[in-house]
Amino acid sequence: MSATRHRALGGGVNHVLDYLRRMQVENPSFFYAIQGDNDHTGGSIFWADATSRMNYAYFGDTVIFDTTYRTNCYRVPFASFTGLNHHGQPVLFGCALILNDSEASFAWLFQTWLHAMSDRHPISITTDPDRLIQMAVTQVLPETRLRFNRWSIFKETQEKLAHIYQSQPTFEIEFKKCVNETETINEFESSWVSLLERYFVMDNEWLQSMYNARQQWVPAYVRDTFFGDFSITERNIGLNSFFEGFVNASTTIQMLIKQYEKAVASWHEKELKSDYDTTNTSPVLKTPSPMEKQAANLYTRRIFMKFQEELVETLANPATKIDDSGTVATYRVAKFGEEHKAHTVNFTSFEMKANCSCQMFEHSGIICRHILAVFRAKNVLTLPSQYVLKRWTRNAKIGDMQDEHATELPNNSRESLTDRYNTLRQEAIKYVEEGAKSIHIYNVAMDALQEALKKVSSEKNQSPVSAEDGALSNGRNQELHAAGDTETVACQSADEKEKKIRELTTELESINRRCEVYRANLLAVLRDMEEQKLKLSVKVQNARLNLR
Repeated sequence: MSATRHRALGGGVNHVLDYLRRMQVENPSFFYAIQGDNDHTGGSIFWADATSRMNYAYFGDTVIFDTTYRTNCYRVPFASFTGLNHHGQPVLFGCALILNDSEASFAWLFQTWLHAMSDRHPISITTDPDRLIQMAVTQVLPETRLRFNRWSIFKETQEKLAHIYQSQPTFEIEFKKCVNETETINEFESSWVSLLERYFVMDNEWLQSMYNARQQWVPAYVRDTFFGDFSITERNIGLNSFFEGFVNASTTIQMLIKQYEKAVASWHEKELKSDYDTTNTSPVLKTPSPMEKQAANLYTRRIFMKFQEELVETLANPATKIDDSGTVATYRVAKFGEEHKAHTVNFTSFEMKANCSCQMFEHSGIICRHILAVFRAKNVLTLPSQYVLKRWTRNAKIGDMQDEHATELPNNSRESLTDRYNTLRQEAIKYVEEGAKSIHIYNVAMDALQEALKKVSSEKNQSPVSAEDGALSNGRNQELHAAGDTETVACQSADEKEKKIRELTTELESINRRCEVYRANLLAVLRDMEEQKLKLSVKVQNARLNLR
């Protein structure tokens, strides 16, 4: 980072730090950490609110680390960790200001982020193609599958090979086709060699470097790992979808926090709307299949639409048995008129397991048309449980989280208070989601909530402050020092039990207000329905009069 830019951000960094400190005081589950020198302007800053940390517990199987600021000349070195929720929408796992652009800084950032996420490693991570980031991921997340964003590679290839793109207009189309449309490794290898020979670029250093890194970005090499992609090209876009339209190259550090909060609020509203649509509207079924009805009741609306698309396609993709060893049957599945694009499905009847050469289920968590075609041929009428990922269902955030240890209280006294807060908050949010589903359930939930509040207040007045909480009260906002010149502020508040009860009471009151909003929204919907029914009744009466 240049000295000029460093100085330009100085005052703004303090503005961000003031915000983070204030948020941490208001919510003990708010996490932030600082790496750098004593004035906090030479290192990086990371933060994650309670919702981000809870979201990671449900949807932290695949992660996107966005550093768009490095390639798009952003005024603010803003980076984010995001993922996908049960509607396939972007969901936030944490943010950072990377004030020291180095390998050590990225390694610190990944270590700090992982600590904030209870040290649970994701299955996969997608980043921009960058040597420093790659080294940090390899060091901190050695078991996590790293993938480079194809959009960035295509963009950089266009810049590096500008002369070829201009003189050979068809090269870009053929290049993308070679990458996106080859389904097997052998098919890609053959297509790649053919492409280089056809355009006489066998010795091009850039293309050679991209080929050497093919296992990190070519779809044929990463199909066997879960990335949450619904199709080959669907996620072939920039990484910053969560903050798109909120943070851009003109955003200043003084504007950052306000834009950050707007983005968080906007996506929260979109998730609530998708939750409402999933719960209160029924999709149109296109087949008489019991499996389609089952999926409609299991999946969120968007995920069901994708499943439905695959199910309908089985009508044009018949399965033909080509081998049967007794325990495993092998089928060839191809679309009518496209036999050259056939896929192979191995099916074990006893275990009700199948795997397809397209590896769509492994990559997206949605079962493919080829396996569904075999199920249809074998008269499998409902989806086996192993082919329904909870993270794509309408109950993804109900019950146990993906991390089975997420709700256990650790022995470490410094962490236990925060875990208690997290656990209570998670249960309260589930309570709100269930309680707002109808007027009757809302009234029952409100009565139960008020009764629970009385019990908590009564117990608070009778129970003495524990030794653990007394010890924690002296540890508020401590700054933790790491090796060398790295200062880590993992600001976990630890107030006396009295204050914790007050904070929980405030949280419950906030939930109460949200319930009122839900109730008002539901009443508005009911009123609209009654108005529509009245209008329709008037139209019917008028139509009858006209017929007479």
